[in-house]
Amino acid sequence: MNDNRDLDADRARLIRHLRQEISNDRVIRAMERVPRELFVPPPSQHLAYEDIPLPIEMGQTISQPFIVALMTDALELSGQERVLEVGTGSGYQAAILAELAHLVISVERHQRLIELASRTLNSLGYRNIEIHLAGEILGWREGAPYDRIIVTAGAPQVPQELLDQLAEGGRLVIPVGSRYEQQLLKATKRKGRITTQDLGGCRFVPLIAKGAWKEDENIVPVHRDQGMEKKG
Repeated sequence: MNDNRDLDADRARLIRHLRQEISNDRVIRAMERVPRELFVPPPSQHLAYEDIPLPIEMGQTISQPFIVALMTDALELSGQERVLEVGTGSGYQAAILAELAHLVISVERHQRLIELASRTLNSLGYRNIEIHLAGEILGWREGAPYDRIIVTAGAPQVPQELLDQLAEGGRLVIPVGSRYEQQLLKATKRKGRITTQDLGGCRFVPLIAKGAWKEDENIVPVHRDQGMEKKG
């Protein structure tokens, strides 16, 4: 594994790369502060600051840094928002959000990932993140409405259940498409109407939930190294 000096150099190189793609300085600074190496399994820590997704437990992935920055930028966070994250995964995206928002409520369907993410986030001192085990209803109704919602898995359409949990003037960022390729969409609610903006192509692991994909369908699994990535 790389020593701390190597990781520092890798982090600096990644941040320079992200600054060429993302103009939001608050987002870039948050990416610089959060130690991505602590959210990946030890065998992959030397790759923590490569701009690629990496495998974590339960067949899931930690997001590609560019995608994390792009999705976070699209949320347009000012610091006062209550954010719902659907799909905690490693907890890395939640940490970035916690740097930029008032409160992050995250839901995850794998108890093992909740335990690992909670341990890492607690060790880093985050106190504005709640993680809950996902139930049958997509999202987390108990905390609705949310100023922002981010979904870190691909859905066949924008779920109405999440739109119902979005506050007036709120924004939802979600990958929508097939189980293998999606378009990253930004949906905004104004006066009860939804407008969408296409942010480009991406690949995410499928969103398994009522109103999204079924877990027991006969599919070819998404390769771990293609869990989240910019296309083209």
